[in-house]
Amino acid sequence: MKRKIAAIFAADIAGYSRLVAEDEEETLRRLASYREVIDDFIAKANGRIFNTAGDAVLAEFPSAVDAVRCAIDIQESLRTRNMAYPPSRQMSFRIGITIGDVVERNGDLLGDGVNIAARLEGLAEVGGICVSRAVHEQVANKLSVQFADIGEQEVKNIPTPVHAYMVAMRREDGTYSKPQLKKPASKLAAAPVWMWPLVVAVVSIVAIGVTGFLYNTKLKQTATAAVTPAATPSAAPSPTATQIAKAPMTPMAPNASAAMAPMPAPSPSASPISGKFAADSVPFINERVRNYLAGDYAAAGDYKAFALNIGGFTGSALNQANEEAARNAALDQCQKRADAAQSPRRCELYAVGNTVVYIHGKPPMPPQPWVRHDAMTERPFAPKDFPMVRDPQKVRLENMFVPAAKSRSVALGPGGQYFMVLGASSADDAARRSLESCGAIAGVACLVVAIDDNFVVPIPTLFRTTGFFNAASNASIVADARSDVVRKLADAMGWNAIAVGTAGRPGLGLKAADEQTAVNSALADCARRDSDCHVIAIGPFTVGPIN
Repeated sequence: MKRKIAAIFAADIAGYSRLVAEDEEETLRRLASYREVIDDFIAKANGRIFNTAGDAVLAEFPSAVDAVRCAIDIQESLRTRNMAYPPSRQMSFRIGITIGDVVERNGDLLGDGVNIAARLEGLAEVGGICVSRAVHEQVANKLSVQFADIGEQEVKNIPTPVHAYMVAMRREDGTYSKPQLKKPASKLAAAPVWMWPLVVAVVSIVAIGVTGFLYNTKLKQTATAAVTPAATPSAAPSPTATQIAKAPMTPMAPNASAAMAPMPAPSPSASPISGKFAADSVPFINERVRNYLAGDYAAAGDYKAFALNIGGFTGSALNQANEEAARNAALDQCQKRADAAQSPRRCELYAVGNTVVYIHGKPPMPPQPWVRHDAMTERPFAPKDFPMVRDPQKVRLENMFVPAAKSRSVALGPGGQYFMVLGASSADDAARRSLESCGAIAGVACLVVAIDDNFVVPIPTLFRTTGFFNAASNASIVADARSDVVRKLADAMGWNAIAVGTAGRPGLGLKAADEQTAVNSALADCARRDSDCHVIAIGPFTVGPIN
């Protein structure tokens, strides 16, 4: 037998027995498909599967960083696959990870490290990841991941509590979930045997005393009630437990990076939309819904309401008994549609009657034209080259955007947020809706990156994209040269590149036929007025060296 320290990864399916009982053949078929995804991610992360049993997978990794990164990629990829199924038929894994001393025997691993990983998996949320304190200490400053400390947890067959952390999983809109905190374990010391008779006696005496007190109190209350009628309290009732549970939770703020960026706060200049309802001004919706609003909704009586969310899901109620009934019916219809599609956003009232009541204001939009077609820079859409997103998001684009019906569009935010619209009535409609939804998510104007089968902006391949480029505020360019760069870039078609040197003096390569030519021209132009020049932007993106 051989001992070693390893990062142990344990995963299994939540509710697997129920899934099998409902449809055994379909469940087993999908399990095989999902296992291919898991096995592939584990192999790419230098992991090794050392045991499987039914729906469970046990793997070892050379480092905790590799294990956690692999687990995140797996969960995000499987979440995308699950979107094709109703909630009751989704196949979601829980994953637990720890670092431990294990014994290797005939390729299998044994020991507390394996057992603890399995128990952490049981603590994880559905579709989530739970790690031990040792793993948290290893990865906290190495990955753009946020954790929720759930404290000491008592787990089966482990003599001492395990200090555990939940990983905050990224949602589809770029924000992060906030794991539900589990109560820390509180292990009471066992009382000596001789104390139990004393405890029983004390409890009995207290019980007798409380019973007598309550009985006497009840007699007094009954006598008082016979003389004085009960008073109706005038104070407003305190919030119920349900109301408290529904209070909004503050999102966890993830570490900033191009691929794992947080959702910025809504634009402070966006004031609530109010005034008279106009169908042409409603954001996020398709033309069919807009025609309905301009016709049936506009012509209906007073007690009506319209609700929406930023994903484009809507609900309406016409000819209701009163305003409250209209509000509730519209919100309920919208939310049911959003939940069925697993939209992460809640529905909100947009209009009550003919009055707009939407509290968020218009989403930030870029200036028109939203899309400028340029034969020199447009090329076929390839998910692997989509900028500023991680591999699981690229898989989602491959599985959803590529095969979808036209017209379709993807808009990208400066922090890596993106939103796709599929099957729109026109390319313009797809572009508008993707920009509106992406802008509402990001809090700033987004950029249309792809329409139908093509990238419609230059996509760098010689460098790594790190964000959006804004010459007017770019700190790498010396202040007195920024306005000149802005002027020269205006309406410059083709490939454009910007380079700067140690003094911040810019060099421009404009209107080139390809990326390499633009880069060479920018570096040569920079070298004429500065030293140690390097490229900082290509097209609309800031760039850095490929790692």
